[in-house]
Amino acid sequence: MPDAVVIGAGPNGLVAANLLADAGWQVQVLEEQPEPGGAVRHDRGVHPDFVNDLFSSFYPLAAASPVLAALRLEDHGLRWRHAPHVLAHPLTDGRCAVLDRRLDVTAASMEEFAAGDGAAWRRLFQVWQNLRPDLLAALFTPFPPVRAGARLAMRLRAAGGLRMARSLLLPVRRLGEEEFRGDGGRLLLAGNALHADLAPESAGSGGFGWLMSMLGQTYGFPVPAGGAGALTAALLRRLESAGGRVTCRQRVEEVLVRDGRAAGVRTAAGETVAARRAVLADVAVPALYGGLVDARHLPTQLLEDVRRFQWDFATFKVDWALDGAVPWRAERAARAGTVHLADGLDELTRFAAQIAMRQIPDRPFALFGQMTTADASRSPLGTQSAWAYTHVPHDVRGDAGDEGIGGAWSSTDRERMADRVERQVERFAPGFRSLIRARRVLAPPSLEALDANLQGGAINGGTTALHQQLVFRPVPGAGRPETPVPGLFLASAGAHPGGGVHGAPGANAARAALRAHRAPGLVRAQRVLARRDRTGRKR
Repeated sequence: MPDAVVIGAGPNGLVAANLLADAGWQVQVLEEQPEPGGAVRHDRGVHPDFVNDLFSSFYPLAAASPVLAALRLEDHGLRWRHAPHVLAHPLTDGRCAVLDRRLDVTAASMEEFAAGDGAAWRRLFQVWQNLRPDLLAALFTPFPPVRAGARLAMRLRAAGGLRMARSLLLPVRRLGEEEFRGDGGRLLLAGNALHADLAPESAGSGGFGWLMSMLGQTYGFPVPAGGAGALTAALLRRLESAGGRVTCRQRVEEVLVRDGRAAGVRTAAGETVAARRAVLADVAVPALYGGLVDARHLPTQLLEDVRRFQWDFATFKVDWALDGAVPWRAERAARAGTVHLADGLDELTRFAAQIAMRQIPDRPFALFGQMTTADASRSPLGTQSAWAYTHVPHDVRGDAGDEGIGGAWSSTDRERMADRVERQVERFAPGFRSLIRARRVLAPPSLEALDANLQGGAINGGTTALHQQLVFRPVPGAGRPETPVPGLFLASAGAHPGGGVHGAPGANAARAALRAHRAPGLVRAQRVLARRDRTGRKR
């Protein structure tokens, strides 16, 4: 019997399993898919000569994560690669905002848009440098981050206190207007905010756009050499060297609760896998509460809160094998790993508004990945392994492009949407479509079929909006990995601090399980409180 069963072999599940194995626990990881990795995988499914990442590709949060740094994955074969430029945001008039790990290069790009904007970017970077150690410590530890939070509060006070806090809570449109005279800095901040589901007018989008921009400035947007799955392979090798086991093609259907605590799991094949100490769930929040865990074991209020759980935008992705370099009108975009495609801030607002109105956007904001530019091993010399993804509504009520694309994502819908994404690329790179050797289309149902955690094509484990962050993630009052069922811990991106490949939810869950084992009285207290919640008594 293993000490712990981990449900899901995504990055968070594998991080959790590694930390438990390091503590001497026997760990069994069960994964539904034929291979581990969750949303960190690659294949040669577009063309046999090309490596394409299935889901995520660029990993600034992994590069910044103290969790992953502590695992020393480089000792297990992981190698990082960088494109010459981190990110580019070209415009149809030929101008191009560039984010580069060299501060002088980024500042010079900002200065081209407006005099003084290079200095403004440097000021934002200096604020980041002052806050970075404690901000990252607070971000990657369980909520509330008492020690790191106290240090961060002191640093915030030194950086301007309430004024700085106000800036981080601003919509990114307003933050850009306050900090920059020209479009360059505004575009970098707003485009980075839309890596999540934060429109330019959303509260807190300024802080998120600033965070992603500063991560890129400091760490770049690195990629694993050979494909995204190389990061998974390093986690897997490390786990196996510590005695952990991963079994694929094992879908968990139920978390078994006995005598008020998690005792193991039951698989779709009818097998019972008992857990001596803990069950850790790297699964989507709505799939866990009232799904894998029967509602009779959960407080009524929790179930009501889960019904209000909000997903992030659905995602539509196209992968390409290209016969040559992308013919960007703005030449500097050719040297960037990530390229943002929207012709100005107003077009970003229009895109987000169409999604809010449950329409398929007519000019989809696309995040475009040039993988061979970042890692030459991804495709033959002179070619490009590339992808683009955009966001769409979950509940489609109309098509702003008047082509009748609906929410059923039929083969016709998929092909029409892929053509629309390609036309968006053509606006910035005329002749792009003539280079396509092969393509693969991944609509929201396709993504979910490949990874059940990506429900409806949502890739961040739930909205990044303020009302579902910190103490509100995944639901109000549940900002820690402990659940109402003693011995069961939430280890997915649905938990604080949320989406992105950084391993923090998995690490937080593993540490909580270790603490609970060392303090059995805490488990008994959890059990009593859970019983009181279920019976409606006051706590």
